[in-house]
Amino acid sequence: MAEVVLIAVNCDDIASTNQAKHLLNLLAWEQRDDVETNVCYSAHNVRMWFLPNRILWEDHLDQRWQHATGEIVKEVIFPSRHSAKSGKPCLTLHPIGVPHHPINEIPPFGGRSGFAPPPNPRIASWWRLLHQKWSNQSIPEFSLSLEVTHHGPILNVPSLFIEVGSTESYWPHEDAAKLLAEVMIDGLGLQGKSSIGAWNSDHKGEFVLITIGGGHYAPKANKLALLPNVWLGHMLANHSLPFGTQEEPSQLWKQSIDAAIQSTRVAYPGGRIVCNVEKKSFKGWQRQLLRQYLTEKGIDVVRSDAFLEMVKGCHEEP
Repeated sequence: MAEVVLIAVNCDDIASTNQAKHLLNLLAWEQRDDVETNVCYSAHNVRMWFLPNRILWEDHLDQRWQHATGEIVKEVIFPSRHSAKSGKPCLTLHPIGVPHHPINEIPPFGGRSGFAPPPNPRIASWWRLLHQKWSNQSIPEFSLSLEVTHHGPILNVPSLFIEVGSTESYWPHEDAAKLLAEVMIDGLGLQGKSSIGAWNSDHKGEFVLITIGGGHYAPKANKLALLPNVWLGHMLANHSLPFGTQEEPSQLWKQSIDAAIQSTRVAYPGGRIVCNVEKKSFKGWQRQLLRQYLTEKGIDVVRSDAFLEMVKGCHEEP
């Protein structure tokens, strides 16, 4: 059976449909038979599927596509809008999941409690590609940021959201949508060049970074992932690590870390998972618990400078 990349478009989201419009304009696509009565297109090994609404609750798109077409979905890309209270224009990338949410509660923005789909290995390389394209195009009002792992839907394959934000006035921005469409086209190798950021057996043994701590906009990952040869797994903000009190620690922070590590391993088979803990984000007893737990799981905790030396050494010529 054919293996494909699925781009899931939300027809109720102008930022999503604008990115799709530019994808259709920039590349030759073939319209296929509807899937689940929804329009879809094909270009090379990429499928673009237009879904009616509420994309955060469109669970199991990978399985649904395979059931309908017989094609195996390797990864899912979600062009989307981004909302932020700051209201500042921003282009973002992020993995998904709600690993910290209590198991017996329904997450308010989709996903399955205690679970995070595999992070798409393309995130770091597309982050670098986004910077490159943004610096060459005239939309200076937009900033760029990674975001930490958050919200649905539920999937079993690597996924990422690529977004225009941060308020309704910016969601229809044509130049921003075109830039992100170009990132997808170049990143997926749809114009005759190699795709960017795909993980395969040639990368076995390379380091993959999970970041722990910090705010929603992943400041540590933003910096580290700009450097060559960095692979990113999940990024967990402080709010995804509910510690409770020192006298009565919660177990949810362990649940969150377990889910992040497990799904990052799925996304990067053979990768060497390491964690960077944002020291200033945690109290001393929290840092101690984190280090102890990660050590018990066989995960190295690395400082930023040490991680960069590890990555550099891994790619030096013998």
